[in-house]
Amino acid sequence: MDISEHFWKASLEELKQGYIQEADSYRCLLCGEEIEKGIIYPFDGIFYEAQRYMRVHIERTHQSVFDYLIDLDKKLTGLTDHQNHLLRLFYQGKSDKEVQVEMGIGSTSTIRHHRFALKEKERQAKTFLAIMELLKEKDQNAPAFVPPHKTAKMIDDRYAITEKEQQEIIQKFLPEGINGRLTKFPPKEKQRLIVLREMAKRFESNANYSEKGINQVLEDMYDDYVLIRRYLIEYGFLERKSDGSQYRLKQ
Repeated sequence: MDISEHFWKASLEELKQGYIQEADSYRCLLCGEEIEKGIIYPFDGIFYEAQRYMRVHIERTHQSVFDYLIDLDKKLTGLTDHQNHLLRLFYQGKSDKEVQVEMGIGSTSTIRHHRFALKEKERQAKTFLAIMELLKEKDQNAPAFVPPHKTAKMIDDRYAITEKEQQEIIQKFLPEGINGRLTKFPPKEKQRLIVLREMAKRFESNANYSEKGINQVLEDMYDDYVLIRRYLIEYGFLERKSDGSQYRLKQ
């Protein structure tokens, strides 16, 4: 199970804290980092038990769970740019007057109206979540969909992928799995998405790669590694510095 699957299958409380508890470790839902239980971790002159150290990891790596979630693509949060900006300012503890001045809009009553609209969105989200949970208990015919990766740049029909479809496409284009070679580059968008997602698993989380390093990994999988590299970036699996000097797996 990759980190996106852990993320989407987590409960609301687990998402809020940013990690899940597994049998022998705690796993960060934001980047996949695992902290083993039963070990004392030193940081900045202080010793932490595993669960507390996971919270330290989230603070120093991601700043906060709120910051990570609010930075997700609007297709995943359902927020407009305007709502996103408002929530960031509210989280910073700014008063309605301070928010109004900083955003240069209306008056404090305008900000209170926006607060009300956001609370209404919260109520709708809770109701919809409850409806979908109840539906899940009754709908025996619903196919098992593969959750989209968190760094997807655009959620559309390409992401309507069932687990059965995913396995069939992987078997067709990567019959030897992620350690094997791609038989050919898929002609259809949905097929490409599935194959690229598998190929991205060849890269280590939190590791930095030079262009040469990226090319070496991809060339082992497909001769036209430049094509694969471009699509991995385009689909939001890899990110690179503007000068092309460094690449990393996008979390």
